[in-house]
Amino acid sequence: MRLSLVIILLLPLFLLAQKKQITLEDIFKNQTFREENVGGFSTLKPDSLFNKSDIKNDKGTLINTNKCKVSGTKKYILFFDETESIYRHSSKSVVYLYTIETKKMIRLNDGKILNASFSPDGSKISYVFENNLYLYDIAADAITAVTHDGKWNNIINGNCDWVYEEEFGFSQAYEWSPKGNYIAYYRFDESKVKEYEITMFNDQYNKQYSYKYPKAGEENSTIEIHIYDVATGNDVKADFEQGDIYIPRIKWTQEDNKLVVYHLNRHQDHLQLLLTDAATGTSSLLYDETNKYYVDINDNWRFLKDGSAFLFTSEMNGYDQLYLYSMDGKKKIQLHKTNYDIAEINAVDENKKLVYYTLAYPTALDRNLFVTGFDGLKTTQLTTGSGWHKIEMNDSLNRFYDYYSDINTPKTTTLFNLVFSKKEIAAVKDKVVGENAALKTLLTNYDMGTVSIIRVPNSKGDTLNGWMLKPSNFDANQKYPVLFCNYGGPGSQQVTNRYGAVSYWHRLLAANGFIVVSIDNTGTGYRGEEFKKKTYLQLGKLEIEDQVDAAKYLGTLSYIDKNRIGHWGWSYGGFMSSLAITKGADVFKAAVAVAPVTSWRFYDNIYTERYMRTPAENPRGYDDNSPLNFVDKIKGKFLIIHGTGDDNVHFQNSVEMVEAMIQKNIVFESGYYPNRNHGISGGNTSFHLWSKMTNWLIDNLKNNTVPISAK
Repeated sequence: MRLSLVIILLLPLFLLAQKKQITLEDIFKNQTFREENVGGFSTLKPDSLFNKSDIKNDKGTLINTNKCKVSGTKKYILFFDETESIYRHSSKSVVYLYTIETKKMIRLNDGKILNASFSPDGSKISYVFENNLYLYDIAADAITAVTHDGKWNNIINGNCDWVYEEEFGFSQAYEWSPKGNYIAYYRFDESKVKEYEITMFNDQYNKQYSYKYPKAGEENSTIEIHIYDVATGNDVKADFEQGDIYIPRIKWTQEDNKLVVYHLNRHQDHLQLLLTDAATGTSSLLYDETNKYYVDINDNWRFLKDGSAFLFTSEMNGYDQLYLYSMDGKKKIQLHKTNYDIAEINAVDENKKLVYYTLAYPTALDRNLFVTGFDGLKTTQLTTGSGWHKIEMNDSLNRFYDYYSDINTPKTTTLFNLVFSKKEIAAVKDKVVGENAALKTLLTNYDMGTVSIIRVPNSKGDTLNGWMLKPSNFDANQKYPVLFCNYGGPGSQQVTNRYGAVSYWHRLLAANGFIVVSIDNTGTGYRGEEFKKKTYLQLGKLEIEDQVDAAKYLGTLSYIDKNRIGHWGWSYGGFMSSLAITKGADVFKAAVAVAPVTSWRFYDNIYTERYMRTPAENPRGYDDNSPLNFVDKIKGKFLIIHGTGDDNVHFQNSVEMVEAMIQKNIVFESGYYPNRNHGISGGNTSFHLWSKMTNWLIDNLKNNTVPISAK
């Protein structure tokens, strides 16, 4: 009887012992935890239009056919070979045009080109080569140079400069009109923008890579928008006020001769939409919005096909909400009026006068699908419950795929039908088309730990959203080391009720005896405008105060060792980790900062000035929260890591931090990755980087039980 009792008591430990341990190889080499890929509604499978054995480059070598574009007429395909990444969104390739009927392949240009795309009718191809925009007429086999003045680090036509690409999120800086009669394109004059140089360590003498990077307070490119008439070759400039301004978007309406130019001042608190005539370039004011902080730029704008109105989202009333304005400005309707932020516009049904959108509801951590009529009188919730619903609708807007998960459960994909009656719209389940069954079974064999959503108070009276991952063999009578994994930048969100918010690296740490937490501090998104924009003019101040408050709160829990709390982050998160080990030195014993910003004076002007204005206007905002100025506070262990080829957050940030610590005689550790960019990857790099961080955290946070040293 006594022996049986012992066996029963030991059974959970025995079962736990049978669990596999996650390894770094599982995560970064073997892709052990792959999710199933359930396709959407697209019925076009490009590989059904050709034989892979026919797709060869001009050297006779087979091309990877996964990278291709099919013309709308399905007569032609563009294949991309020898693709070379440039910055975050841009790349250049050797591009081939394949004619499906004749199986003929031709190379479009002797060199690598950018942004190749078909005209709406599929008769022409546009692309950028050496900073000039070109058109290729397929039937005539003729190339036309739309521009001629492109020059590296001087003039760019049809492609973005670095800062537009990074901060406004696009590379292709031209747009075909709906019928293909016009191309509207950007012209960047970078001549007055200062160059930044990166040393590329590649041979005995290395080489310098120089590119235009406008830092906070520095000059930007001068922007022109040109409209090119494809038939006549006539080129006109769009009429708008020049000066210290941005053009973050251009969008055609559904009319072929009406272009909308988005005009934003340098402070980014005044947005105007200018309705521009394609033939003359003349414009009139379509929309005007000011904000006491800044106006966020997004792609939620929809211009209706009948030309009567446009849909968009705005924070003008405190939350990101949905509006419909008539083109003549006489009708302005707020369609969505609850105190929850819209995350995405999914589709617009102009026939039924309905707009489908995803809302951060019932909490900021969740996502659900809603539909509202153009009159704003009735709103219907189509998916329910907590968790994360990612939606893809079909072209007919009568069905949708719901990719659903929560923080502990991989996604299940379900097909729904939309059923319409005179008064109601309902989403009716058709069938489950994917459950990630193989992954779910696999996960039962591994030591994964358990994640819970937590709410943490700060010292300002707010409650912060967070998640906590405990080891699977958690014992409330023990004291555990804690690692904060934080990003924390404006409008970001790390704490979400979806699978993947907690990474497999987090789970590996939990299996090695850590409690891992993530806290979304003040300034993060989907909790309304005031919570997000409270950090305005003082990036870092409230954010790190929240992280310190959360660490102090967790330190009061019986199972947490308050002397072994660490902080990890990358990019903005690296900025936060650098603040944690300096301003938060009394509570954070160890920190790992990867590719950190250490002074906003070193970062680009579009991002930085949006939240801080210029250094001349706000010097204290820049300096009072720069980790460089607080290195003398460091007491704990600090590891700082950077790629020397980082074009985004320059290696300079870590170099200056290291220099400041040297001058204050601070002990630290550092790691650099030669020629690696902001993502620090390529070859064995990712595996080496994550191995280094994992082992360092085990040595300096988990196994080091010595309290934080006093100075």
